[in-house]
Amino acid sequence: MTPGLLIAAPSSGSGKTTVNLGLIAAFRAMGIAVQPFKCGPDYIDPAFHGAAAGRASFNLDSWAMDGARIAARVTSLPADLILAEGAMGLFDGVARPGLSGNGASADLAAQMGWPVVLVLDCGGQAQSAAAVALGFRAFRPEVQVAGVILNRVASARHEALLRDGMAQAGIAVFGALPRRKDLTLPERHLGLVQAEESAGLSETLAALGAFVAEHIDLAALRAVALAKPLSQRVPSALPPPGQRIALARDVAFSFVYPHLLADWRAQGAEILPFSPLADQAPDPQADVCWLPGGYPELHAGVLASAQNFKAGMREFARTKPIHGECGGYMTLGAGLIDAQGQRHEMLGLLRLETSFHARKMHLGYRLATLAHPIPGLPAGQRLTGHEFHYATILHQPDAPLAEVLDATHQPVAETGAARGLVTGSFFHLIGPAA
Repeated sequence: MTPGLLIAAPSSGSGKTTVNLGLIAAFRAMGIAVQPFKCGPDYIDPAFHGAAAGRASFNLDSWAMDGARIAARVTSLPADLILAEGAMGLFDGVARPGLSGNGASADLAAQMGWPVVLVLDCGGQAQSAAAVALGFRAFRPEVQVAGVILNRVASARHEALLRDGMAQAGIAVFGALPRRKDLTLPERHLGLVQAEESAGLSETLAALGAFVAEHIDLAALRAVALAKPLSQRVPSALPPPGQRIALARDVAFSFVYPHLLADWRAQGAEILPFSPLADQAPDPQADVCWLPGGYPELHAGVLASAQNFKAGMREFARTKPIHGECGGYMTLGAGLIDAQGQRHEMLGLLRLETSFHARKMHLGYRLATLAHPIPGLPAGQRLTGHEFHYATILHQPDAPLAEVLDATHQPVAETGAARGLVTGSFFHLIGPAA
């Protein structure tokens, strides 16, 4: 078993993504093969992990995945060290458990036997940071907090006070990172700007790796990494949507979970990428077309004028199935209103009208039961997934695609849509429900 660590924090915004990327880059520079993972439903961070590690990062989710699926993913990827990045605060999850937990990063630390390294934003506090670490260490006995990384330290005096508090509490300190405003990653409304859009990313990652190597005891971190024996039960996998899958893939359509693509390929499917932004049409030899989520609202004008893409999609839909998730769903609709209030004509394969001008956040786990088949999956199939967007539906007259519930099993109004061979939903598919 590959030893691992969970890099977590008391809350979002503590700097754990930046610290984790620096750790991955620093270990890689030492010749250590690092396998990254991301806890919870996130598309953006794993792409940065992959750039830093030189290998794909995968999502692990205790609400949406059972223990066998999580264990199978972890054990199938040999490496020297696992670094899993938490989401939100270490113990933050939903109120009602899912397939193997409530979605908290702590669930995965307990299931995998990974010690937790807490990244603490130490701005505005000194010895009090030790009380925070002590509380986290005591909150769930089955979750081992191995120690802390002190982040955003203001001065040598500040660091000395922080270390004194940690020593009094018996908390190990693996390093202290001084404030560095120049080592940040740009953000937008769904999180970080995507890795493939980030200019100079390789230089930034190298700088982060050098910064972390200078201030963190990497040998001590690696020494506390652990693993425990895991179940070897083979989990059930969703079938691919077709043998040959035309997959929209560019900066407007990049939100597809890596584990889904890996599962499809493992079952013999061939993925045929195409770029709507480059005005490319899906391969007419494909069996199915899949439009992932992303940022179509930032490129709506380009998509509206992409005549070859639009004609190819409409021709494909005459005889073969198409499915869209979130941004792909909106692109399949009749029109999309951008944040400035301008309407752009989309594909018109669904009669959906959406708006970013009437902005509202939709966020959370989803449990869907299909009322209409989608490519590869029959009506009645129960699925786990996630929704995260700021679009508002103005008009959706097509047949509902699914009955959708949130994590507390309350109905969700956004049911998706089905029209002919075309289906779509704001629901991002993660896997099968129990």
